[in-house]
Amino acid sequence: MKKSLGLAAAFLAAISLAGCAPAETSPTQTATESVAAEPLVVYSGRSEELVQPLIDQFIADTGISVEVRYAGSAELAAQLLEEGTNTPADVFFAQDAGALGAVSKAGLLKPLDQSILDLVPSEYSAADGSWVGVSGRVRVLNYNPAKVTELPKSVFDLANPEFKGRVGIAPTNASFQAFVTAMRVIEGDAKALKWLEAMKTNGVIYEKNSAILDAVEAGQVDMGLINHYYWYAKAKEIGAENMTSKIAQFEGQDVGNLRNAAGVGILTENPNAKVFVEYLLSQKGQQYFVDQTFEYPLVFGVEPYVGLTPLTDIPAPKFDLNDLDTLEKTLELIRQAGLI
Repeated sequence: MKKSLGLAAAFLAAISLAGCAPAETSPTQTATESVAAEPLVVYSGRSEELVQPLIDQFIADTGISVEVRYAGSAELAAQLLEEGTNTPADVFFAQDAGALGAVSKAGLLKPLDQSILDLVPSEYSAADGSWVGVSGRVRVLNYNPAKVTELPKSVFDLANPEFKGRVGIAPTNASFQAFVTAMRVIEGDAKALKWLEAMKTNGVIYEKNSAILDAVEAGQVDMGLINHYYWYAKAKEIGAENMTSKIAQFEGQDVGNLRNAAGVGILTENPNAKVFVEYLLSQKGQQYFVDQTFEYPLVFGVEPYVGLTPLTDIPAPKFDLNDLDTLEKTLELIRQAGLI
C-alpha cells in the first residue's frame, strides 16, 4: 500500500419535491461593468473558515458586494430545490459534485460559457456545462502508525471484525456521502449497504473530517476516512514533524481513493456571478486553494502544493463525477444502516 498525499434528511425530502494555459484575462477587467448590478448572493457549502478570506479578496479586487449564506452543501441543495427559480442565490459554491449535480438535474443552473469550462479538465465539470470544478481533493486513510502496523488494502477491509470501534467516519459530511455514492455506482447498492452496516459496528461517528483527524492525532481512534487536505493544513499549523498520524491510500483503483471536486454553478442572470466564477478559476483564486486550503488546483498550468502527488497519478477508480447526482439513494442507504 502506498503512502499518499497525503445530505442530510432535508436533502432527501427536497429531492422528492422536486488542455490550455490559465486564463490571461483578469476577472477585474469585466468587473467594472458589473459593479452596478445587485449584490452577489452566494450559497456556500464550503466552510466560512476555508473560503471567506478568498471572498473578501474578491470583494477588495472587484468592488462587488457579496452576501454569503454558509451551510452544508446538502442543506443548501435542499433549500435551492425548495426555492426553485425564486431563490435569492446567484451562485451555488458546493463542497462536492453531488450537490451540484442534484441542483443541475432540477434545471436550476445556467449553462456556463465554454471559455470557463475550457479552463479545467472536462472530468471535473458537468457533462451539460452547468457547473465547473474549482478545486480537487482525494479521499485518504488517516491513521496512527503506533496503532496500525498493517494497513488495510481496500476500504472494504474496514468492515472486517478486527477494525471494530477503530475507524472514524463522518456520515453527515458531504464528502463521505459522495464517496458512498461512488461506492454504490461502482460496486452496487447491496455491497455498499453491507459495508455501511458493518461501519455501524466498526465506525466511530464524528461530525466532520477535521474532528476525525483530531481524534486520530489524539489517539482516541486508530484511523479515519478524510480528505487529504485536512492533514496538510494541520501539518502546516503544527509542523509535519509534530504530526502523530499519517495518511495513505488503498491499493489499486480502490473506491476509497476517490477523487472529487468542489465546484460552482450559476443560478441567475446577475453578471457578477460570472465574474465570481472567473475569479475562482483565475491564477489568484487557484493559488489560494494551493497555498491556503491545500487542495488541488484544477486550472491547467497551476502547480499543486509541494509534496502532493499529482492528481493524475492518484490510484483512483475510473468514475464520472456526474454520477454523484444520485445522492438521495445514498442517504436512504446511510439511514437504513443506522448511521444518520
